[in-house]
Order: sequence, then structure tokens, then C-alpha cells
Amino acid sequence: MQKTLAFLLLILLGYLLQRKLGGKQDLAGLKVLILSVILPATIFMALMKVEVSVAMLWLPVLALLLNGSLYAVSTRVLPRLGFPTGTKEYRTMLMLVPSLAPGLSAFPFILEYLGDGSLALAALADVGNKVFVLIILYMVAMHWFYQLRGASARSIDRREKLKDLGWSLLREPVNLVMLAAFMLLGFGLTIASLPVFLEDAVSRLAGLMSPVILLFIGMAVRFKREEMALILRVLCYRAALAFLLAAGLIVAAGLSGPTALLAVVFAQCAVSFWPFAHMAAVEGLRAPDSPPIFDLDLGLNVLAFSLPFSTVLILSILACGEWFATPGVPTLAAGLLAVFPLLYAVRPVLRQRGVEARA
Repeated sequence: MQKTLAFLLLILLGYLLQRKLGGKQDLAGLKVLILSVILPATIFMALMKVEVSVAMLWLPVLALLLNGSLYAVSTRVLPRLGFPTGTKEYRTMLMLVPSLAPGLSAFPFILEYLGDGSLALAALADVGNKVFVLIILYMVAMHWFYQLRGASARSIDRREKLKDLGWSLLREPVNLVMLAAFMLLGFGLTIASLPVFLEDAVSRLAGLMSPVILLFIGMAVRFKREEMALILRVLCYRAALAFLLAAGLIVAAGLSGPTALLAVVFAQCAVSFWPFAHMAAVEGLRAPDSPPIFDLDLGLNVLAFSLPFSTVLILSILACGEWFATPGVPTLAAGLLAVFPLLYAVRPVLRQRGVEARA
């Protein structure tokens, strides 16, 4: 609890800094610093301290299954939550809901509460998530573009674009340091084998992760009344489904302790920025006289609200210790979170039955 209160205090401090450092350019620069320098250094340190096994290769596959399950279920649920199939709002939500952004919303808390070993596992799992958000969701967005484009829409070389996304995946700093760590571990080297100056530099950068990311979360928080109930409804549904999927994994794989807790936390990550980038790119290709394919304003509001929502959930989970490591507790949490979206989903049915009864 003391650690959780300290984290909340840092988030509050970041929120109070919004007037001085809350501009888009400041946040963009801080985000680049986190994702390109601080986070890679932290993951490198974590990987060099753990023993990597072949069994860990299942982690990206499990993350992909999590993304795919969120996507498949959302195709059926979103129309019941106020997003009719075929609308730009439906397509926007279907792009965002199955995506995960563990770097900003989960990694600092995993490190502080669960340690280096759990952070290394989370980083490996994130490889599968990156494949989904970078490659698969881009293909989904382009499928809708070609399906709905106007006659004057500009064409795009899909193969070349996929090649660029693949290179982006390989060039991402986190993935590069993971490859470097695996190569060093393959030669039998550990963190103690590195020169002292290099180990010290990486260690000092890694030490910045938790406070800097917490300040960033506070600075990035934006509370907008417009569409808040709509977005909160979807985020509650997403969190409830993620709890159920994590509980199912705990039972199926026989997970316990920190590993089970890691599965619960990873599933509660905020939505990723990459689907929004895909949507913005597709909207740029659309003919001016054709109807929009995505609702970019709605997508931006979801991104802004998802980060604080996930942060509160993850901190609440980890503050309870290993209580959430049993399948019953995530299932109960799923039921509680599902109340709000479920009430909205059944309200039209109840209203219709009332009309029929009066008739």
C-alpha cells in the first residue's frame, strides 16, 4: 500500500506539471525518451539477469491469442454497446480494443511489484502483441479501406507498406536490445560480464523508468466530458473480458503466484497508439468526397482515457498482492466491471418488452 501511494503521488505530481510541461510537443519528446532509451535499458537489464528457456517462446503466441480473442469477441459485443456494425465508430473501436500498450501502462509496475524476471517475461510476450498491432491491425485497416474507398482514392502498395512495418518492428529499440540480450546470453554472458562503465550506465538509465513514466502518465491525463460515458462503457467491457481471459489462462496453464499475477496485469494494459496511427494513415488515403472510414476524434479520446483507466486498474491489482493470482478473483472483478456495459446492452431489450407489454 505504501508503494502504491508513492506511485499515485508521482502521478499527481505529473498532473500538476501539465501547465508547464503538458504540451503535445513536450509529451511527444518525453514519450520518445521513454520508449527509445529508458525502457530498452530496463528490459536489457531484466533479460540479462534471468535464465532464458525455450518455454518462454510460447509467451508471444499467448499474447497473440489474447489480442485475437479480444478482437473476435468485440465484433459481437460492440454493436450491443452502441456501435452499430459498419459505422466509422465501430471500426475505430474494433481497431483499438484488442491492442495493448504495456510499455507505458504496465512495465514500470511489473518491475516494481514483481521484479526483473516478470518484466523479462512481459517484454517477450509484448513481441506477439507488437506483431498484432503493427501487422495484423494494419491489414484489417487496409481491408476496410479497399472495401469502402471511393473511385478517386489514392492507391497504396500493400506489400511495400507491410515490408516497412516489418522493418519498423525490427528497428524498434526494445526489440533491438532484446536481440542483443539473447545473443549475449547465448554466449554465456550475464550482466556481471559487461564492463563496469556499461553496466553502470544501463543501470542508471533503468532506474529512471518508474518515476519518469509515472510523471508522464500524470502529464498525459485528459478528462473530457464529451463521449466519456461511451468510452468508459467500452473500457469496462474490455477490462472485464481481459479478466475472464486471464482467469481462463490461469486455470488452463496451472499458473500461480507472480506468474499468474503477471497474466492478469498484462491483459489490463492500455490501448496502443499504433492502431490510431494506422487509422490516421488510412484516412489520409481516403478521397475527400468519400465518407470517413474511422472516427479519429473518438480514437484520440479513447487513447487519452485508456491510460489513466488502466493505470488505476493495474495499481489496484498489484496493491492486493497475490490475491488476484487465483482464478476466482479476476472472474469476480470481471463480473463487477461488466455491470455498466451489460446494463446498457439489455436496456433496449427491456424497453422493447415494455412497449410490447403495453401494446
